[in-house]
Amino acid sequence: MFYYTYVLYSLKDDKLYIGFTSNLKRRLAEHTQGKNISTAKRLPVKLIYFEGHLSKGDAMRRERYYKTTKGKVTLKQIVRKTFTDLHA
Repeated sequence: MFYYTYVLYSLKDDKLYIGFTSNLKRRLAEHTQGKNISTAKRLPVKLIYFEGHLSKGDAMRRERYYKTTKGKVTLKQIVRKTFTDLHA
C-alpha cells in the first residue's frame, strides 16, 4: 500500500493546499466535488504534484514539511515550470 503526499493549486485564490492520503483518486474527487471543507470555497483546484511513500509516517512528515516556509520554497522549485504555465 502506498501513501501519498499531494499538492493542489486553487485557480480561484492562487494558493496551495497540501495533504496526504492512502487513496489519491478518491481524495482528489472529494476535493474537486467540494466535499472537503478546506478547499470547498477555493474551487476549482488542480492537482499539481504528488509523491508516493510506503510509510504513512513518511507521507505525513513530507506533508508537514511542505507546509513550512522552507518546504513551500522547495515545492515551488520542484514545480516551477507548472507555476509558470499556470500564470501564463
